[in-house]
Amino acid sequence: MTPSPTTPRTLPPRRLLAVAAALALSGGVAEARTAPAQPSTTPGPAASAAAPTCPLGVFHCPPRPESYAMCRPNALLEFYDPTLPRDPALRESADTDVQSTHVDSSNQAYYRLSGNVRIERADQLLRADRIDYNDSTTDYDAQGNVRYQEAGELLSADRLRGNNQANHGVAENVRYQLLQSRGNGTAARGELLDAQHSRYSQVTYSTCDVGHHLWEVRAKDLKIDKADGVGVARGATMRFANVPFLYLPYFTFPVDNRRKSGFLYPTFGSSNRSGTMFAIPYYLNLAPNYDATLEPRIYTQRGTLLAGEFRYLVPGTRGQLNVEYLPNDRGEDTPGGDATHGQDRWLLKYGDVTRLGGPWVFSTSINRASDRSYLRDFGNDLYTSAIGTLASNAYVRGGGDWWSASFGADSYQNVDPYLPDTVVQYKRWPRATLGLDLPINRWLEFGADTEAVAFRKDDVIEGKRLDLYPYLAADFRGAAWFVRPRLAYRYTAYELDGDYQRYGYRGPLGGTQVSPFDDRTPSRALPIASLDTGLIFDRRTALFGTSYTQTLEPRLYYLYVPYRNQNDLPLFDTRLMSFDYWQLFSPNRFSGADRQMDANNLTAALTTRLLDDSGVERLSASIGQIHYFSPQRVQLPSSNVATAAPTDWVHSDYVAQLGIQLNDRWRLDSAYQWNPNTRLTDLGTLGLQRRIGADGIFNFSYRFRRNYLKQYDASAIFPISERWRLLGRWVYSVRDRRTVEALAGVEYDSCCVAVRVVGRHYVIARGPVTDRGNTNNALMFELVFKGLGAFNGQTEDVLRRGILGYQ
Repeated sequence: MTPSPTTPRTLPPRRLLAVAAALALSGGVAEARTAPAQPSTTPGPAASAAAPTCPLGVFHCPPRPESYAMCRPNALLEFYDPTLPRDPALRESADTDVQSTHVDSSNQAYYRLSGNVRIERADQLLRADRIDYNDSTTDYDAQGNVRYQEAGELLSADRLRGNNQANHGVAENVRYQLLQSRGNGTAARGELLDAQHSRYSQVTYSTCDVGHHLWEVRAKDLKIDKADGVGVARGATMRFANVPFLYLPYFTFPVDNRRKSGFLYPTFGSSNRSGTMFAIPYYLNLAPNYDATLEPRIYTQRGTLLAGEFRYLVPGTRGQLNVEYLPNDRGEDTPGGDATHGQDRWLLKYGDVTRLGGPWVFSTSINRASDRSYLRDFGNDLYTSAIGTLASNAYVRGGGDWWSASFGADSYQNVDPYLPDTVVQYKRWPRATLGLDLPINRWLEFGADTEAVAFRKDDVIEGKRLDLYPYLAADFRGAAWFVRPRLAYRYTAYELDGDYQRYGYRGPLGGTQVSPFDDRTPSRALPIASLDTGLIFDRRTALFGTSYTQTLEPRLYYLYVPYRNQNDLPLFDTRLMSFDYWQLFSPNRFSGADRQMDANNLTAALTTRLLDDSGVERLSASIGQIHYFSPQRVQLPSSNVATAAPTDWVHSDYVAQLGIQLNDRWRLDSAYQWNPNTRLTDLGTLGLQRRIGADGIFNFSYRFRRNYLKQYDASAIFPISERWRLLGRWVYSVRDRRTVEALAGVEYDSCCVAVRVVGRHYVIARGPVTDRGNTNNALMFELVFKGLGAFNGQTEDVLRRGILGYQ
């Protein structure tokens, strides 16, 4: 035991031991207590609680924290005393409590305590069969079943010798356990340097069960600094299943959850575009509020790439910078893509959020690549989906109770080697918005949505647009009804660039004739009126022996927008939105402001719900349809990617949707659209999710959109046992007659080790169905040492994104 040399004694040593001797002669346990210890309820290193189950239907489940639930009880914790305080600073003023069965004090300077000896002071507790103490030199010698506890550590040994005044102790044949983590091991020799530092020779370290180390570090010398949360090993060998696989002459690792500088575990990967990849990152803990990571990577088919990441957090600002650079690419060019052989290639990603004062915030996200094929060649082969466009933006934003505003710019880069740059949307450079939502009284409000933007793009028409959209809305409601009238006015004006007459627009209703723009400042103005009404009925009902509240909610929505010929307006950012249930109640079927649909429509819809006694929605079913009193005449040109279908019929599709989750084991979601005019199904989706045991899941979905999409998607996590799980996903496109993605893997989880092996085949870019070069294969291996880190610790990301409900 190594108390501080300045520790005051409220009783002289001889008197303390004399009291113990007197009690020993009477046959009782010797006990001299100079001050009571303050109890603490802080527990020792117990097994981690199991992660909460991710609710069904959640798209991205959070990662599971490291769990030690499968660990055996720790043998060292048998002598752990949770009532001791956890603050070593209390030693300076704490008294000492000594208990023993026998005391021998024949020599006035030398005392021998024997028989269940217990010495306690503040966070320190020393127990042994026998303790010899020299009052003149403050030397002590504990022998036989030695057990020592302090704020950060438990230790057992055959013998513990030390000097109180020198604040030093030496133990032989040691077993130790860190209390701030599951770190434990054995050593031939251990030194207790002070309350926060210890050193061991011929030592092992692991977070596995004591005596059952599936992985461990064996080192000639190990120093543990609990103050900084760092272990420093020299002459270290990493072992897995008692097989050495990595030797490091100098090795540092965390002994708690704090971050530290040092090498992270290497990453291995393989793809058919860049060959085998090997990377070994180095983490730099530069300061409490910023850090960096350097990651050199070697691609066997392309060369050496250097990646770096820098993160910072200062008052009012947080951000992250990522840079990747590969000189003189040795790989092959992508067919149809940019020439890359022999070129320097790079990727830049930067994000920042800064508070400017008051309600104003500046945010930016810059993403640029050297060429269109970069992400295809160097995107992480397992956990990055194909991206066709990189978006960059910078904005100043602000808002209050009744207003919001922004000013900034958006830019886009094509990173799809199979598509020309002409498919990339316009740059919005600059763009300003102003939104108002001002309540006049409790049922009436005035608002406005305003946008001013300049559109930039090479070799097409460019210009500026101002869109003003003020409205007046009322909300009358009761317990079982609502009436929401709304009156708006939309004014959109353009100023086209000087060469606008070089370009033209398509004729009405998708005609093929192109007419030149003959007005540099076209505009459009029209009113928009709507009335949204509904009733809500409810009753008590029962289903499968469970009582529910059932609602019946009829709803009518009338929309009127007069027709304005808009064929002379350019198309900068407008597309036809997908028709779904919420489009039944939308004032426009186009995104952007370049087109405003005309309407004289009445939507009728009906919804029913089942709510359990706690108010949770267990079933929701809705159906609706639009009745057109006049055809919608505003269309998009036929050459546009998303052409507006004509609506010269009386009724829209029937739109139905269904969601059921009567318990926590399964969930079903479905949507269906049937066209009464063509008598064809336009859309159908079905999603089924079933929980298997505590940590298994099965998902199946079917997606159909006429003339566009027909896909099956199945994924599963199947637990074979408490430790083993099978993982898989398969996505098949019927229209393309090929697999879009196939993923298979196995996962092993134990007390202190998790292993994942995942293989993936996937489409990485658009291209002809017969072109098999736009697919990729990847095989990744991940080995997680709980409490220490992971080899390839990123496969979990793609599993969470690809398998609904994965944790």
